[in-house]
Order: sequence, then structure tokens, then C-alpha cells
Amino acid sequence: MQTVTSSDIAKYVEEYAPLSLQEEWDNCGWQLTNGDAIVSGVMLCIDITETVISEAIEKNCNFILSHHPLLFDGLKKITDEPISGCVRIAIEHNIALYSAHTNMDKVFNGVSGRMCKKLNLNNCKILESDCTNSGFGMIGTLNEPISCMDFLKQLEYTFNPICLKHSQISDRKIKTIAVCGGSGSFLISKAKELCADIFVTSDLKYHDFFKADKRFILADIGHFESEQYTKEIFFEILSKKMPTFAILNSEKEHNPIYCL
Repeated sequence: MQTVTSSDIAKYVEEYAPLSLQEEWDNCGWQLTNGDAIVSGVMLCIDITETVISEAIEKNCNFILSHHPLLFDGLKKITDEPISGCVRIAIEHNIALYSAHTNMDKVFNGVSGRMCKKLNLNNCKILESDCTNSGFGMIGTLNEPISCMDFLKQLEYTFNPICLKHSQISDRKIKTIAVCGGSGSFLISKAKELCADIFVTSDLKYHDFFKADKRFILADIGHFESEQYTKEIFFEILSKKMPTFAILNSEKEHNPIYCL
């Protein structure tokens, strides 16, 4: 098996999604470094939790690669809170924590690009570009237009949301689809401007749904669900560089939202 260090893993991810792309408010990259330790295995997840860290320990993974950063604000003290618990356990077991968040959101073949791939969209482009071939959201087209109900069923099948919320549907066919992994309400106007028939995202508020009209539909598939396939991107990045290395998806992480 090839020898890989923690800095190697970080380098591979940053080659794909440079840290320079992250938003100012974000905290991508190292959450907790273990120096240049030899990596025994990599655990992939969306969120770093004590359950995920325990699973990594159990499966001999000393590097955890997540989409959402564990640390957004400064950690001023170690307490009994969940974030502190994660830091404490990771330090005790010399586990590196690294996150690729808005930098992975903004690359062309990032989070929203993977949503397009799962929906078999063509002619895809970035919804709101920052002129560097990167930005938030994507927009593309289906091979053939389908009914709104059929497309919503496709969303259910592809993303398996615990609750698929949507605005009023119409008899219009769905052909052009805009997507944004995670919280995408800030892109509603852009999706309408580019003549999308439907905008698929998450974390829409009550009043957001009033922004839909008879020619435009909003669909909220859930935050975790919209980003779940980010782990596929991580796996592809690392497996191309380390084809014989142990790269595992967390089997114990779960959507923190439940619904009766």
C-alpha cells in the first residue's frame, strides 16, 4: 500500500477545489491537523460528529474529510458541548480533520455539478459565475421535457428526501433545471432570470415560496439530501491519486433532521 501523509490528502483536495474559492465567512481547510502524519485511512462524511469520529477510530482511519467545517467560530474553551467533544476525541486519537465547503460548492464539478449529474442534465453551466469558471449553483437541461409531477418523482427517487417541499405545480413541462446544493434561496432570482422551469435547492423559507409563479417552480429537497453526493466527489478525487488506499464513506452519519 502506498504511503500517504495528511498534507498529501489536503493537497489533492485543494488541487480540485482551491481554498481561494471559499467565501469570506467560511472556514475551509484544516480543522485539526496532525502534522505530517502517515495516513492509515480516510473517512468521508458531510458532517463531523462524535459518532463519525468513533467510526473512524473503529475502522483505523486517522483522517476525516468532511464537507461542512466543524469549526466556524473561534473555539475559546473545551466544554461538554458536541464540537468540543469532537475536538477532544480527535486530539486523543491523533485524527486529522479537514473540510472542503464553499470551495467545493463553487467549482464547476462540485456539489451542484454532482446534482446535475445525478439528474442527467445536459449543457450545464454555473448559475451565478464569478468570472473564473466558478460560482454557486448550476443550470442545465433534460434531453426531453417531462411533466412536473414526473420530475418531482425523479427528485424523490434520486435524493430520497424526508420531505420534498415545493411550490404550486402547473401543467407546464419541465426542461430547464437550476440547482444549488445547500442553502440556495439567494439564487431564486437568478434561476428565474435564466428561464429555469424549476429550481431545486434547500432551506427555503415560507416567504421564498411566494417568489414562484405559474411558469417557475421551487423545490426544497433538504440540506443534507442536496449535498449527500459530495462524498462521491471526495472519493473520486482521492481514489485517482491513491487507487490502493483505504477510503471509506461513513456508514453511521445521518441526516440530523427527522420527520414523522
